[in-house]
Amino acid sequence: MFRRHPFLSVITLVYLGVVAWVTLGPQPDFGGKNSIVMHVLDVLWEHPATDWVTYDGVEFSANIAMFLPIGLFFLLLFGRKRWWLAIMVPFLMTLGIETAQIWIPGRVSDVRDVISNTTGAIVGVLVGLVITAPRARRDRAAAAAASARRTSVSAHR
Repeated sequence: MFRRHPFLSVITLVYLGVVAWVTLGPQPDFGGKNSIVMHVLDVLWEHPATDWVTYDGVEFSANIAMFLPIGLFFLLLFGRKRWWLAIMVPFLMTLGIETAQIWIPGRVSDVRDVISNTTGAIVGVLVGLVITAPRARRDRAAAAAASARRTSVSAHR
């Protein structure tokens, strides 16, 4: 896997390091009164069309967005046949992160994070399956043609 895709492997490891830093490092003050997120939410809450946006909704969506690349990267690394592994590994990673957060001061372990992170990985896997579908069809067609040629050659002997 790492030999076949060295560049993707490095990108994946770097991204996983960033996710570890974000999820296991010091808690950023995104929800504080003077944070950028709260300023954006204040603007959104001033308009009836967007006053439904909540901090919890933004946080949930951000967790989905953070794990979407992980699902995509793992699908590309593990291959289409092991799509389930590209979902299971991020799920287990999230369980590990949430368990570790129990003992990290200032961090809160939340089952919603498991749901949103796993949802993000699933979306990433689905995106990856769609992106790789044309090549998978070409590969299956080429394999079928090669098999037919072998069968044809064997019949003529």
